[in-house]
Amino acid sequence: MERIEDCFGFLLGKAYQKVFQLEKVRLSAYGVTPVQFVLLHVLWEKDGQKGVELGTRLRLDGATITGLLDRLEQMGLIERRPSPTDRRTNLIYLTPRGRELEKPLNEISDEVNREAMSIFREEELAMLKSMLTRLGLEKEA
Repeated sequence: MERIEDCFGFLLGKAYQKVFQLEKVRLSAYGVTPVQFVLLHVLWEKDGQKGVELGTRLRLDGATITGLLDRLEQMGLIERRPSPTDRRTNLIYLTPRGRELEKPLNEISDEVNREAMSIFREEELAMLKSMLTRLGLEKEA
């Protein structure tokens, strides 16, 4: 490789930094980080999940998901409740305060997506999303 700008890791890292920073700045008004937003979003989709389910969906290891859950619980956005079918397991539920953040945080995310992706045409966006999904979410062989 002659130039670092030819390295996909470098290019993906710079793209990530740009979008992450936009989202980080705007979410900070609510005291939420981008990773915390993603976890909350999964709970807005389906409340009452196991921590391991959240970690699997978000591709986060146990220690990371536990730390995120601890922090969101301290912030009063989620609560852990014993599973009615398995007392060894806790289920994660949004608090009323956590539910209230759905609309404003989703609006921020939509704004960031529109701003960051405004340089692309519709067909480019569809292709980019497809490629990033395959690269980041496809199961390893």
